[in-house]
Amino acid sequence: MSSATHIANDIPKSLISADLAASRKRLDSVWNGIIPGIVLVAMITAVAFSAHNVSGFALFSPMILAVVAGMVYSNVLGTPVHAKAGIAFSQKRLLRFAIVLLGFQLTLGQVVSIGAGGVGIVAATLGATFLFTVTLGRLIGVDRKLAQLIAAGTSICGASAIVATNIVTDARDEDVTYAVASITLFGTVAMLGFPLLAPLLGLDQHAFGLWAGASIHEVAQVIGAGFQNGTQSGEIATVAKLTRVAMLAPMVIALGLMARRGSRDQSAARPPMPWFVAAFIAVVALNSLVTMPAEVKSAMALATTIMLTMGLAAMGLQADISQLRSRGLRPLALAFCAFLFIGCFSLMLVKLA
Repeated sequence: MSSATHIANDIPKSLISADLAASRKRLDSVWNGIIPGIVLVAMITAVAFSAHNVSGFALFSPMILAVVAGMVYSNVLGTPVHAKAGIAFSQKRLLRFAIVLLGFQLTLGQVVSIGAGGVGIVAATLGATFLFTVTLGRLIGVDRKLAQLIAAGTSICGASAIVATNIVTDARDEDVTYAVASITLFGTVAMLGFPLLAPLLGLDQHAFGLWAGASIHEVAQVIGAGFQNGTQSGEIATVAKLTRVAMLAPMVIALGLMARRGSRDQSAARPPMPWFVAAFIAVVALNSLVTMPAEVKSAMALATTIMLTMGLAAMGLQADISQLRSRGLRPLALAFCAFLFIGCFSLMLVKLA
């Protein structure tokens, strides 16, 4: 004991003070660098959720409203410099964790419930739409990364897919915002218009639910359109859509491999299996094996939506409207053509099934 005390007494007090000062400086740096940005993002997220409850805005998910609110704030008031680090944290880390939590909304049993034919329709529609969109984007001169984002948003699951895809494509924030805006526009058109077409196309509840789930962009839009045509239709549409969400993982892995192969610096290329994709698959497997209480699932779904909304609010805060205008109308035309393709192609498969 006396030896330990003697050693402690031999340590210069100035060195201890310096270490304490350095530790305090690091904590202050983290606090002052990240917290202000997270608070700003949280405020915009709260505005988005509040606006979602206002009549006329309920058609739009909080994620979409958060992008718009963030863009308005940053382009009218300007984003504070001291908030940049927290905004970047929300945009990257929170979004990736939210994608992992999406796995709690899906089980392998749900995928099986629509049958092999239904899974085949969903998979074929996804693959064909993605390839069509990327190919057309190249032909009409749309930037490759932006075309991939539009392709992912149309073929898989809207804003969530765009966010996940961007982790491996590493497009500019303005490209992400543009893709989200265009996908929202045409997804809303599909949500409102497809139920009106069901009787004209001779689709029963099962067929319409499969069509809606295989073709409409956002999960919320699919649910809105599906249940508008009946309970059975809504349930089938939801399961078909969640099956598309499950295909997010292999799609991101494939894009990661493409990015790695196309990189000249193989050491700097992104890994073919991003950690969040592996975690997403693990969560789906866990959710399939363990029965979660309804309260836990509800809490997970809310947490997922909040974190996705915060991430998209952060993207909106970093989006420059002048940069969006510089993209022109070609990406919007690409999104429109992708919207028409996925609707017609999936309808053809449903009719042939």
